[in-house]
Amino acid sequence: MVTVLVLFGVLGLVAGLLIWKILRRGSTTETAEGLRIEQDSRVRAVGDKYQYNAFAQHNTMPNIGDYRPKR
Repeated sequence: MVTVLVLFGVLGLVAGLLIWKILRRGSTTETAEGLRIEQDSRVRAVGDKYQYNAFAQHNTMPNIGDYRPKR
C-alpha cells in the first residue's frame, strides 16, 4: 500500500512540475527590441499567409492578398 502511495506521489510531483514549467514559459518579451522582433514576425506571417496560399501557388491571377510591403 505504501508503494502505491509513493508511486502516485511521484507521478503527481512530476505532473505538477510539468504544469509549472509549461505555465512559466509564457511568451512575455520585456525589451523594446524583442517587441519589435515579435511584431515584425507577426506582420511577416500575415503576409506569408496570403502570398503562399493554395490559390497563389496554382497559377491563378494575383490579387490584393499577394501584395507584400517592403521590409
